[in-house]
Amino acid sequence: MKIMTKLISTIYETGEWSKDFTEEAMIVLKKKPQAKECSDHRTISLIAHTAKIVAKILRRRIERKAEDMLGGDKFGFRKGK
Repeated sequence: MKIMTKLISTIYETGEWSKDFTEEAMIVLKKKPQAKECSDHRTISLIAHTAKIVAKILRRRIERKAEDMLGGDKFGFRKGK
């Protein structure tokens, strides 16, 4: 937990992500047996589980800061309003 906290704080303060977190693998799967068109395929994105957690935490931090900064009349920029 301490390592994750330090990692998240560092990313948040510097704005720089580790190369391991920014790389992603895309796997193409066929929807149909004789798939030749793009629409006959689907993709699955593989990203590090830790990167998903970090992104979710950072998004929540940013949303909280934005909520404090926005005035009461800026409903279009707020989640659920």
